[in-house]
Amino acid sequence: MPLLPALLLALPALPVLAQEVSVTVAPVREKFARSDEVLVRVTLHNNSATPQFLLKWHTPVAGVQAPLFEVLRDGQAVRYLGIKVKRPAPGPDDYLRLEPGASLSSTVELSALYEMNVTGPYQLRYRTASSGLFAASGIRPVPGALASSQVGIWIDGRLPRGTGTPARQLANGGGLEFSKCSNAQQEQLVAAVEAGKAMTIDAHNYLLAGTGGAQYGARYGTWFGAPDAGRAATVNTNFAAIRDAFETKPLKIDCGCKENYFAYVYPAQPYAIYVCKAFWTAPLSGTDSRGGTLLHELSHFDAVAATDDHVYGQQGAAELAKSAPARAVRNADSHEYFGENSPALN
Repeated sequence: MPLLPALLLALPALPVLAQEVSVTVAPVREKFARSDEVLVRVTLHNNSATPQFLLKWHTPVAGVQAPLFEVLRDGQAVRYLGIKVKRPAPGPDDYLRLEPGASLSSTVELSALYEMNVTGPYQLRYRTASSGLFAASGIRPVPGALASSQVGIWIDGRLPRGTGTPARQLANGGGLEFSKCSNAQQEQLVAAVEAGKAMTIDAHNYLLAGTGGAQYGARYGTWFGAPDAGRAATVNTNFAAIRDAFETKPLKIDCGCKENYFAYVYPAQPYAIYVCKAFWTAPLSGTDSRGGTLLHELSHFDAVAATDDHVYGQQGAAELAKSAPARAVRNADSHEYFGENSPALN
């Protein structure tokens, strides 16, 4: 009989392994506000007198990459939002060694992994099983299971108690959906979308008040060069499309990027925006802001304005407006700085 079916059949006969290693879950607090990270402390403990070997990807030691928790809200299962991975069969390097009597603790943020943005009581426990959860001498996979006691918390979420299927948050006309974003990040992103929309509307209204560029002042000239009816029409069309995206399109923001960028998109895949590390340290509005970053990224979509990244930074964008205004009206940072208008120009 192949190894995997044999191990699966053997699972009920090996309860002792689950007793030799125990797991506990302890939330950092009992009540969480809507802007809080939902943090819990997971501790694995070897109760035996011999080393125990645990499959790494069924522990939170290197980050949660499987539905390792059972999460209920008002007694109903909460949807898992994290990744599920196809892997090869585990080898010796895929197991971590837990010494006799030793404990290993990890802090896990749960609201980016499970839908926890609805107000209410939540019941949590760690619960996982695998045909190779343990290993004999760190080499031979052995079936097993781990389960903690259930703990309860309360979350004051952005959505009212009783809201169903809350993946899409109606923060704009088309909706706003999140992926890999914690409750705290979602709160910041809602504010960033509103800031980006406000500066886009302000920029578009400025353009509408001009006449083919003839009445535009320093604000337009600084970022798009000398007034020209054709170029001004392009900028006007671009901002109309960016405004429409903010107001009516189904935006999806993904928080999984760990690079030092502000954000990125795939231009042919509207309207998904991937925000990265620099985004979270940026101000809400002003130069190189979170709101401006979303404006910048929306302009990249082929279905919006199809902008490029000819230059980055205010200095480069200002020089581009003087030397190559035809390229400036296709430059994403030029649109961002025009929208942010910081420092303010008329």
